Amino acid sequence: MPETTNGRERVLDALGHRAPDRVPIDFGSTSVTGLHVSCVAALRRHYGLENGPVKVIDPGAMLGEVAADLQDAMGIDTEGIRGRSVRFGFAADHWKPWRLYSGLEVLVPGGFNVTVDENGDTLMHPEGDVTAPPSARMPKGGHFFDAIIRQAPFDENNLRPEDNLEEYGPVSEADLDHWERVAVHARAGGRAVVASFGGTSFGDIALVPGVGLRHPKGIRDVAEWYVSTRSRRDFVHKVFEGQCDIALQNLERIARRIGPLVDVVYVCGTDFGTQTSAFCSVATFQELWMPYYQRINGWIHKNTPWKTFKHSCGAVARFVPAFLEAGFDILNPVQCSAAGMDPEQLKAAWGGRIVFWGGGVDTQQVLPFGTPDQVRRQVLERCEFLAPGGGFVFNAIHDVQAGTPVENMVAMVDAVREFNGCR
Repeated sequence: MPETTNGRERVLDALGHRAPDRVPIDFGSTSVTGLHVSCVAALRRHYGLENGPVKVIDPGAMLGEVAADLQDAMGIDTEGIRGRSVRFGFAADHWKPWRLYSGLEVLVPGGFNVTVDENGDTLMHPEGDVTAPPSARMPKGGHFFDAIIRQAPFDENNLRPEDNLEEYGPVSEADLDHWERVAVHARAGGRAVVASFGGTSFGDIALVPGVGLRHPKGIRDVAEWYVSTRSRRDFVHKVFEGQCDIALQNLERIARRIGPLVDVVYVCGTDFGTQTSAFCSVATFQELWMPYYQRINGWIHKNTPWKTFKHSCGAVARFVPAFLEAGFDILNPVQCSAAGMDPEQLKAAWGGRIVFWGGGVDTQQVLPFGTPDQVRRQVLERCEFLAPGGGFVFNAIHDVQAGTPVENMVAMVDAVREFNGCR
């Protein structure tokens, strides 16, 4: 199709609940809308692009960099910007080769220093220091890292909120220089700029274990954290208050540097839904999380043009009114396979008030295990439900995982093009 607008304008139309010239597409702008590095390599081969090793930009999920040439080939309308360091506490620079269990050579940051245990599992170490206890594990033959729980003993009567705030601190001048550099570069590409500044995802269970800390203190066990949201709620409030204060100070400094250059900010990756139910009640969300999201989102909306991005897997239809009250503009990944997440009903109920960023194809069954025709039919159906009137950015339901057939990924992209060509 001939271009009638650029990617940024297309996304801004969708964010404004105006019908864009065609459905915008995102792959790779955030840690929850990406592609496994092996999938990126396969797509590059399919589209006949330069066949060198792909950078791993998220060493936890092992997501690959979607470079400009692949963005062009797939018709992607977004550009993500990330911080100088990854979640394991080392910088995303000084790239070096590393091989997956499959034998595929990729590029990883220089601080990506791993060891292998007696079972053949690959162990990641915080800050790239192999003398520190490992903080994450990739099982032998696996495709990504899971956190290793390193819960130190604690005194129930002397819990210190600052122990759970160790990884949060003021943004540095070097960080600000980095954000300005990558934001200017991203804006020049003509795509919508999606920023992941960090520090605003309260109680995100992927972050609670503190995988970038050598010796994390406080409540770091996943189950213990969930228990704390019920039985140690005063403690959790103090952690969230401290995190929120730091985040607002950082956002103010970042916005002064690059405010007009950013279109969307990834605020929160905390999951509230499961496949069939929820981790907490809506009332608990309103009491424990909402005050801090309202502070963050309220500041953003008052002081910047940014739209706020909320990621939550699972059956979260019941939370949508509360997400809106908390100030979120965008819901991702729109897990239509979860209970009560019918896309047609979601669009009818909330399509004029919240942007559905995702929901385009099921990554639990259809995309990895279906046929290309099944992928095509589901993508076309989802676009029919979610696209009318704007308020929809196409993405799969969470990251595309290793082992997904390249023909299915191509069928997904081609189906969006087919839908757009029929409009």
